[in-house]
Amino acid sequence: MRPPALRLLPDPLPPGVPGDPGLFGPGSSYWHIGRERILLLGGQAALLLQLAHPLVAAGVAAHSRFQADPLKRLRATLAATLTVTFGDAAQARAAAARVAAVHRRVRGRLVRPTGPFPAGTPYRASDPATALWVHATLVVTALEVFDRFVAPLNQGDREAYYQESKRFAAMFAVTPAMLPATYADFCAYVGDVHARVLAVGPEARAAAGAVLATPRQLPLRLPAALAAPLTAGLLPAPLREAFGLDWGLRAQAHASLTGQLLRAMLPVLPPVARYWPHYLVAARRMAARPAALVLAPPPPRWP
Repeated sequence: MRPPALRLLPDPLPPGVPGDPGLFGPGSSYWHIGRERILLLGGQAALLLQLAHPLVAAGVAAHSRFQADPLKRLRATLAATLTVTFGDAAQARAAAARVAAVHRRVRGRLVRPTGPFPAGTPYRASDPATALWVHATLVVTALEVFDRFVAPLNQGDREAYYQESKRFAAMFAVTPAMLPATYADFCAYVGDVHARVLAVGPEARAAAGAVLATPRQLPLRLPAALAAPLTAGLLPAPLREAFGLDWGLRAQAHASLTGQLLRAMLPVLPPVARYWPHYLVAARRMAARPAALVLAPPPPRWP
């Protein structure tokens, strides 16, 4: 049985069908960026971005044991994300189906008015608009963590990753018509949601308190003095303030120093420590005898 501090980490994938790349495959931006374990540093920030959406926060408060196990949502999101990203076609479809089955049960109405939503506003986890925001938080945090702690990303890199992310979004109830056409359009959508939709209400604050109180389950077991500034630095100022996160000079200095140390450490780590085991399993699967492909991967972009 795993120690409690490691309960966040999902089990590795089974080998899968030899030669089946699943949704993406070698050379894709999704594999190149998503294989980095350090992306988990954005997990708390992604959760807070999700909770800042009143309809998401209401669903979490009413349909999960968030206070008892505050990282259960992150653990489930991580397991599904890694399986859909690195699994073969059947594994990806099965993971998405499990998430969809859970989401179908999450529905209700807002108890109190929050942000632009009056009391009584209906919500459901399978709503494409809500699913798009949850997807957007994963894209935003993955790109920012990689850019800050692994290697700089230019606009072409970000565009490629976003375009590939549309395949991922389609597995989780986001309809093609909902997806912004380009990365620039996606950034405009994110800015619009921040300006017109996000509002941190009582449900979001209560859940955020539980999330921020569990830094030891983050990778490398970072102490709270380092984990909290990293999370704060990944959020825009209005949300930092709404969630009560410190971003004073000391917090900024801690985040900067931690970032420098992480950037220096990553290049010397062996693959088994640096990359998710899901990626290593997928790489071995692709090195095996090719199988008939169900979903063709995009043209290679990365080595």
